[in-house]
Amino acid sequence: MPKKPKKPCKHNGCPLLTDDKYCEFHAKLHVNDRPNASERGYDNRWRKARKRFLNTYPLCKYCEQKGTLTKATVVDHTKPHRGDQRLFWNQSNWQPLCKRCHDRKTKTEDRYLVYTF
Repeated sequence: MPKKPKKPCKHNGCPLLTDDKYCEFHAKLHVNDRPNASERGYDNRWRKARKRFLNTYPLCKYCEQKGTLTKATVVDHTKPHRGDQRLFWNQSNWQPLCKRCHDRKTKTEDRYLVYTF
C-alpha cells in the first residue's frame, strides 16, 4: 500500500516536506500550539447545540444592554471552560454575542488565559 504524500512544513517560509504538521527542525518551536477547534470540543455536536441556542436567543447580549439590536452569531462561554467538559456544555455558562462583541470580550477579558488540554 502506498504511503501518503508528504506535506510542506507549516512553519512560515520552510520549504521542507514532512509527515506531520512541522518538520523535525520546527516541531520543537510549535510544541505549545493551541489545539484546533475540533480538538477543543467545537465539533458537529457543538455546531448543532450552538444553532439551537442562537435560534432561542437571536440577539447579542452586550448590544442589547447598550440599547442596540444586533443579531448574535457566536455562543460565548461566560466563564472560560479551559477544557472542562462540564463547564463547556453547561448552557447557563453560554451567552449569545455578535462577532464584534465576542472579539472585544476575548481581547480584553479572556486575553491572558492559558489553555490546558
